[in-house]
Amino acid sequence: MTWTRRLRLQHLHLLINLTDTGSLSDTARIMHTTQPGLSKWLKELEEDIGAPLFERHARGLRPTAMGRLLANHARRMVTEMARAQHNLEALQEGSDRTVAVGTSPASAPSFVPAAIMKFIALHPRARVEVQESTMNSLLDKLELGKLDVVVGRLDNYQPRTSLKSEMLYEEPLRIVARPDHPLAGRPQLDWHELCEYDWIVWPQGTPIRSKLDMALTMAGHKPPPYRVESSSQVSNLWLLQHSDMLSVSSERVARHFTGRGLLVPLNMPLNSGEGYVGMCWRDEPDPDPIITDLLHSLRAATVTGEP
Repeated sequence: MTWTRRLRLQHLHLLINLTDTGSLSDTARIMHTTQPGLSKWLKELEEDIGAPLFERHARGLRPTAMGRLLANHARRMVTEMARAQHNLEALQEGSDRTVAVGTSPASAPSFVPAAIMKFIALHPRARVEVQESTMNSLLDKLELGKLDVVVGRLDNYQPRTSLKSEMLYEEPLRIVARPDHPLAGRPQLDWHELCEYDWIVWPQGTPIRSKLDMALTMAGHKPPPYRVESSSQVSNLWLLQHSDMLSVSSERVARHFTGRGLLVPLNMPLNSGEGYVGMCWRDEPDPDPIITDLLHSLRAATVTGEP
């Protein structure tokens, strides 16, 4: 298609803004161009492609399936160009390129840091950026090229054609509370007792939340009082230590905080099947050697990163 040869970086921004705003006038204002000129460019692009990219409505534009597809490619290309500029500037300053890692708070606290230490030993001048969020948000950023690797629970992961994934270690869940909680140390518990307390739960759709909901369903119980919904490990830990609330965490996370006297696991199994922590990365035709080293570091940290 010859139209690809005429595309410039500014055209990618035009397409992204048209998709986001649904408005020729707003896009023209944002991009400092004229509305007639923008309308003419879009019409010529659609003619070159041979298909409409937007449906015209009284209230503005709505992207077609092809329009959304092209806009998604444009976002990835813009992100890659921005990261290329960032990496070139790093090289000019004497550093290696930057790698971006996304991690879910559900993974063990020292696991990803241990992998980063191994990676830095291989690339002493490299820069590492770490972002923490829910898996759905991280995977979207990975597809857009804003992250290089994502680490977290993949229990209910839906495979994406643009990504590759690998299991790193199995990870059951534990119900946790503060060490002097009324239920701590009890040899046997049931859901009736647990449901008398308020809970801190992960957001709807996250793997840990799905496992908890499944365990309750299998036990024939309604959800307990979900007082707080949070994916912040720091906030959850503070709330657990200063209240009688309960929560659910990965076993390695529970073990990490138990060893520091901050939390204890309760004697109540979650019969919702085993889960696992894994990593995802983009399926590239020519794998980047530095990303390959990062993946190797994560595999190595699986063994040595957390007791």
